[in-house]
Amino acid sequence: MFLTKDNKIKWKRLVVGAVLTVLVVLAGVFWFDKPLYLFLRNFDAPLWAAFDFLFDAKMWIVVSAIVMLCFYVKKSISVKPKFKNENNKYSIITFCKDALQKVRNSYAFYVFCSVLAASLVGKILKILIGRARPIFYEALDMTGFFPLSNEWAFNSMPSGHTIATFAGLVMLGLLAPKVKWFTWSLAVLVGASRVFYGAHWPTDVVLGAFIGMATADLVKAALKSKILDAEQIK
Repeated sequence: MFLTKDNKIKWKRLVVGAVLTVLVVLAGVFWFDKPLYLFLRNFDAPLWAAFDFLFDAKMWIVVSAIVMLCFYVKKSISVKPKFKNENNKYSIITFCKDALQKVRNSYAFYVFCSVLAASLVGKILKILIGRARPIFYEALDMTGFFPLSNEWAFNSMPSGHTIATFAGLVMLGLLAPKVKWFTWSLAVLVGASRVFYGAHWPTDVVLGAFIGMATADLVKAALKSKILDAEQIK
């Protein structure tokens, strides 16, 4: 959405998207979040509990790390790992550079970087914003913001699951355009499920989706700019 075919960021479009997202979030907070939340809660189902587990940021990071490890092992079979530096001494830095060289062109590496970066941004915003989760609205008819809180109950905005899922699935769609329709559709479904499940307000999901999408584009642009001579992603 914010990336050209030659991996350049469309900064004007990104800024416009950010402004529109903020406006939608503000409109939701003041007007439509409550009625839309109550309507969407009618679509709650056991499936969304499974989504809560499967699309957690930690799950994305762990799975992509495991896939990277497998990719590294596969590469190491044909090209032996490097443990020693130019002085013929064992060096953790040399090993890490060699490992990065072997995995940096895998889909898993791109997904890992995208999800990790987006999740860090999301965590900071959760603490700074401090929005009360909708469970308080359902139980006590209470809403509000409690900035600088690290408590789960006041970390509703933005949605962490939505951030991680959009960061991961949008990245996969960028790397494999033929399945983009599926990855994007699944990301939207996961985002909506967070409201169905009662874990987030609609605008928590809107903000999370934008952060995930924007981060995927930014990470891909950044990695491609540093891997100009890298082999084709496999």
